[in-house]
Amino acid sequence: MANTKESKTLVIVESPSQAKTIGKFLGKKYTVVASVGHVRDLPKSKLGIEKENNFEPSYINIRGKGDVLRELKKEAKTADKIYLATDPDREGEAISWHIAHILDLDRTEKSRIEFNEITKEAIVNAVKHPRVIDQNLVDAQQARRVLDRLVGYEISPLLWRKIRRGLSAGRVQSAALKIICDREKEILAFVPKEFWNISLQLQKKSGEKKVFTAKLFEKDGKKITIDDKQAADAVLADLAKGGYQVTRVDKKERIKRPFAPFTTSSLQQDASVKLGFFTKRTMSVAQQLYEGVAVKGHGTHGLISYIRTDSVRISAEAEAMVKKYITENYSEQYLGNNTYSNKKKDVQDAHEAIRPSDVNLHPDDIKDSLTPDQYKLYKLIWSRFVASRMAAAVYDAVSADITNGDYMFRATGSKLQFSGFLSVYQTSSDEDDEGKMLPELNEGEELDAKDILSEQSFTQPPPRFTEASLVKELEEKDIGRPSTYVPIIATLTDRKYVLREKKTLKPTDLGFVVTDLMEKYFKEIVDAGFTAAMEDKLDDVEVKGTDWKAVVSDFYGILDKELQIADKEIEKIQMVDEVTDEICELCGKPMVIKHGRFGEFLACSGYPDCKNTKPIIKSLGVKCPVCGKDIVARKSRKGRLFYGCSGYPDCTQIYWNKPIDRKCPTCGALLSEKKTKTGTIACTNPDCGYTE
Repeated sequence: MANTKESKTLVIVESPSQAKTIGKFLGKKYTVVASVGHVRDLPKSKLGIEKENNFEPSYINIRGKGDVLRELKKEAKTADKIYLATDPDREGEAISWHIAHILDLDRTEKSRIEFNEITKEAIVNAVKHPRVIDQNLVDAQQARRVLDRLVGYEISPLLWRKIRRGLSAGRVQSAALKIICDREKEILAFVPKEFWNISLQLQKKSGEKKVFTAKLFEKDGKKITIDDKQAADAVLADLAKGGYQVTRVDKKERIKRPFAPFTTSSLQQDASVKLGFFTKRTMSVAQQLYEGVAVKGHGTHGLISYIRTDSVRISAEAEAMVKKYITENYSEQYLGNNTYSNKKKDVQDAHEAIRPSDVNLHPDDIKDSLTPDQYKLYKLIWSRFVASRMAAAVYDAVSADITNGDYMFRATGSKLQFSGFLSVYQTSSDEDDEGKMLPELNEGEELDAKDILSEQSFTQPPPRFTEASLVKELEEKDIGRPSTYVPIIATLTDRKYVLREKKTLKPTDLGFVVTDLMEKYFKEIVDAGFTAAMEDKLDDVEVKGTDWKAVVSDFYGILDKELQIADKEIEKIQMVDEVTDEICELCGKPMVIKHGRFGEFLACSGYPDCKNTKPIIKSLGVKCPVCGKDIVARKSRKGRLFYGCSGYPDCTQIYWNKPIDRKCPTCGALLSEKKTKTGTIACTNPDCGYTE
């Protein structure tokens, strides 16, 4: 009898949502399972690097991944072919390499497939073109992982001994913290300087009576700076002696060109400015759009290309698609011929820019299929991409010089002549304002001064970094890579090195102490130039096949010497505990904020005579539906955040997702902040199922 058994192909991806989407594309002959990220890593309990054996890493299976590994092995046993379809970057390549080790796959076999977007066409095409695992990519990831482990596990215990438990240092994190601290030092050292601005409200003597503004620009052909009120009054006295005459009118076209499509960092920056998203929120929503969304009438597929990239390049297919869209929906007049170049070559050009998978899916047409955050971010990405291939905007610009004796004022105005890319993508500065257009002026024409404004001002200190401006700074200084920006900021805030203050990042006293110590004893690690040079060496592992262990060895030679000196010379630093308004109910002394393994807690300042401690309770402004008392944030013994009634132990009501002060319209239970497939708000009643 003929063998009728159908062949089976196993495809291993990173996330369950990817598995679900890709499984629909490939059909019944394929089994798609998720590794749920990394399956092997360095052990948490020890260094896990054999320094004496040329820095060989000692990988172990990640605790808690037993069920995943059993499923992978079970499916692999019955598969005729296995494809490793993890993300198309260093991290994804390393995950495939580790999976291949666990499943004992032949490394010379073409089992690795990759795709830049999760669409049926891209997935089917990837299956047709498998390749072997790229060892250079794997080694580049290993080098970063080992370096980060050496810095973290060698310096952090020193910080624990010398300052306090729970602190950490990081190869990139420490350089980023120094940038924030250096900016704060500039702000603290800043001495404001007085200066005065003088401007005119002018009007034509006849004809159009539109009032326009001209600002003092020069005196005797040289730029003028007015330092105090006395100098300002002297200028006003001189101006009172003469009249105002137009001495030059310059009319020309001003061209404004579109921006390149998004990279990871430019997306994070623009989403912060335009949408008010923190970087973590941006990347979380972008991941959802990449992995797949169910769109009415179109099925489930990824809406955007891969989200971790430094490249502004797009594929020829995407180029043709967007140009066709512009021609059909606008006109050929709106079609641009723009070229963009990457800030760095080689590694960063491996991926395309972030773009919509199908430009014909207009954000407004699929709005009902998206959550509010998904819609906002998709619209931003779609608009930026389409605009990048459109013609420049053209303005009619006018500049006029107006003189009074030795003083020259300048007035400028502009009017949008051709919108070009502004039809789909604008910034606040792009908005055309008719009031900015000057009236028709002629050289030699006399003008009336309706008002003269003299205004005192002071120079301003440099601003604190926001998440967006810090990402821009890190990118410009070549510190870190797209995948590291979010965890860097998260670590700095989690460790209380930095606080968010009105969306800015302000270093704490602890942040300054750690930075000063690192700067004194570990100069290279906090130095931006050294960190950037190290990133280039790590990139060479990927691009040129440089021996990654040699890179690690050179770095550790410096680190080891500094560790020995630091351990001998650093005196224990006594951090002052923050005193609170809360009084110890046992002895009457004030409670202070202490820092432990699982974060902050309250302790009596009378220690060791009084050893009273209790958690820091943060009220959510939400009442318990059982007893009416406040719901507060708490932490379990293992450090997991949960939300419970402040009436505990009399009331044991708890929630694992953060409740909000709104009731479910379906069942009346409290709603909570919970990310679901259909929204970010969900009912706390498990039997209800309401989401929005």
